[in-house]
Amino acid sequence: MLTRLRLVLDTHVWLDWLVFDDPGIVRIRNAVGLKRAEIFIDAACEAELVRVLAYDLHKRKLDAAAQAACIAQCRRLSHRIDATLPEPQRAGLPRCRDPDDQKFLEAALAAHADVLITKDRALLHLARRRARSLPFRIVTPASFLRNK
Repeated sequence: MLTRLRLVLDTHVWLDWLVFDDPGIVRIRNAVGLKRAEIFIDAACEAELVRVLAYDLHKRKLDAAAQAACIAQCRRLSHRIDATLPEPQRAGLPRCRDPDDQKFLEAALAAHADVLITKDRALLHLARRRARSLPFRIVTPASFLRNK
C-alpha cells in the first residue's frame, strides 16, 4: 500500500490553486489528484483563507459566490483537523518571526504533515534556519517533490 504525503498549504498556495490557477502548483495538484498526497487544514488556516478571499486580489475582486466556491473546493480537497496542540508540543515548535504564520506550523504539526508548502518569506526563512529541528519539511511549490 502506498503511503500518501501529508501536506499543509499556506494561504498563498491555496490562492494560487483556487483563484489564480497558477501552473507553479501543478506538482501539488497532480500528487493530490493521483492520491499520492493529501491536504490537511484547520479552522485557523481556513479562516485566514476566507478573510483573504474577500480582499482585492491583484486587481481581481471575487464576488460572494466565487468566494464560497473557492472555500467549497478547499473543503473538498482537504481533510479538516483540530490543530489545538498541548502546550508542550506548541512550545517545541520554533517561533516564526511573523506571529500570523505560526498557525501553519501548528497545523503541520497537528496533521503529522510531511510537508508544509508555502511562498511566505518568514516561513521559508525559518525553514533555512531550523530545518533539522522540525518534524516536517517547509518547501516552496516549485521545490515540492524535488529532492524528496
